[in-house]
Amino acid sequence: MDIIFLVAIILIALAFFITELFPIDVTALLVLGLLVILGIFSPTFDLDVTDALKGFSNPAVLTIACLFVMSYALQKSHILEYVIISVNKLIDKSRILGMIAYLFFIGIASAVVNNTAIVAIFMPVTIRLADKYNISPSKVLIPLSYAAILGGTLTLVGTSTNLIVNSILIDSNLTDIDGNRVSLGMLEFAKFGIIKFVIGLLYIFTIGYKLLPSRIAKSSSIEDYSLDGYLTEFRVNENSPLCGKTLLDRKINENYDVIVLDVLRGGEIIASNLRGLKLEPDDVLFVKGSFDNFQRLKEIENLALLTDEKLTQEELEQEDHILAECLVTDSSELIGQTLQEANFRRSFGSFVLAIRREGEVIRRKLAHFILKPFDTLLVYGPKDRINQLASKDGFIVIGKTDADLDSHPLWWLSIVTILCAVGLAIFKIVPIEVGVMLGVITLLLARVITPTEAYSSIHWQVIIVIAAFLPMGAAIKEAELDLIISGGISNILSLFPDYLIPYFLLAIIYLITMILTEVASNAATAIIMTPITIVLATSLGFDPKPFIFTVCYAASASFITPVGYQTNLMVYGPGGYKYSDYIRVGLPLGLILWIVSVAIIPMIWPF
Repeated sequence: MDIIFLVAIILIALAFFITELFPIDVTALLVLGLLVILGIFSPTFDLDVTDALKGFSNPAVLTIACLFVMSYALQKSHILEYVIISVNKLIDKSRILGMIAYLFFIGIASAVVNNTAIVAIFMPVTIRLADKYNISPSKVLIPLSYAAILGGTLTLVGTSTNLIVNSILIDSNLTDIDGNRVSLGMLEFAKFGIIKFVIGLLYIFTIGYKLLPSRIAKSSSIEDYSLDGYLTEFRVNENSPLCGKTLLDRKINENYDVIVLDVLRGGEIIASNLRGLKLEPDDVLFVKGSFDNFQRLKEIENLALLTDEKLTQEELEQEDHILAECLVTDSSELIGQTLQEANFRRSFGSFVLAIRREGEVIRRKLAHFILKPFDTLLVYGPKDRINQLASKDGFIVIGKTDADLDSHPLWWLSIVTILCAVGLAIFKIVPIEVGVMLGVITLLLARVITPTEAYSSIHWQVIIVIAAFLPMGAAIKEAELDLIISGGISNILSLFPDYLIPYFLLAIIYLITMILTEVASNAATAIIMTPITIVLATSLGFDPKPFIFTVCYAASASFITPVGYQTNLMVYGPGGYKYSDYIRVGLPLGLILWIVSVAIIPMIWPF
């Protein structure tokens, strides 16, 4: 019965991750709560509250949190943008060499810096380079995401997935022939990671580039959002002269030089026979026109203006105002709020003309639209206020391309602390969790970052997902679900010749992990797959290392869907992509890396 409950919980969690019925951190906490309940009330399933909460004290969780802080400090210094722009100036004459050097640098940087931060840093620079080389941003933004993902597989700290798998492996108490506890080395990932990285880059610059769409141009953001002659919303008040009257009765179009496009009534859009429609209180009118006409219509007809006023094409071209795309990151204070609740216009001195989410452009009821991570806002306002928005944590202004180093005298300390933390771990002087913690303390004491900045830089959703879901691995072992699954797979593998069994097992583990990571959290995928993989390998008498590394590489092979990895989602809106673009470009890459992994991993880590 315990196993049935556990399988049910896993399936429910995966369903919630896929459908996004709840935020992923809420889903993870729900899973944790169910595991605690089972541990309390089941006499045979001995997972108590202490075990369930161990995830929050796991060294991997502390390491990931510290890496977020150190990545922010590096991002704040602008050192990476400065270096890459300087490098591109040296090879300015060659577009191919420039882009190769660019993506290679991004991959190497992602090996030691959180890849989400890398994409946040380089997205504006990428769009600038696309403009310089006269190519569409949609040709280079997916490659930016892919390069960051591939680079994260080069080291233990390159992605949180590697740290999670290593933590579970250490907790399994496996030992080598010398009696030492088995773990994954800092640079051990690079043995195959560099091969995977090079193959990925070759694919991007050959097959992948041809498959990428050339959908938008940087200079055509207004047209891209279909803003020409835009609209706003009015609600009909109870004492409005329009109540019980038609638009024709009040000569709305004639008197105010506006066009009513649609009427919203009771949650339904009415788009036909509007001139003869008798209006009712609380009807919402979608009206196209100018600001002056909006004001007259509002006052004379006693209507309530529901959203920020929208401007015409001519008004958008004022010299002291600019139009910019602004990406809302997952650390933004706006997440879960509407523009109205956040008082966006007063707070930032600008207003939102449209919102793009996962390929869809939203232009209506913007004031009441609840923002989610990686929504792209088309923002209009004074240049100085847009620049202030660019410097605020939680936003990426796509058009901002400054590469000036931070004015703090110790700006260089951000990169030194990361390199020292990694170096101390490589030479096994101190564990990586100690190294990054010392790095964060150094940055705080030197006042390179403030405590407030440190706390806000941590992606708490990621931390909660990992900490809350880690006990799932212990639950799988406690309920012996890993033994049952491994037994079933072993029976299937017994049908094949002995020399082929480890290769088939490697192929199956990679494929299942790759599929799961595309539809669910990569952290959750690693937590589920790692204990099962360890039992499978050891029960069949194989060295677990090649299979463990397979889980690491496959869990970071999120190329096929925009929701498979945060970096894919970050470039979705600014690139003007469709869901199908990721399948068309990412599926061949995923299959190529699958075949290459099965062929080469056993050469590096023999069975």
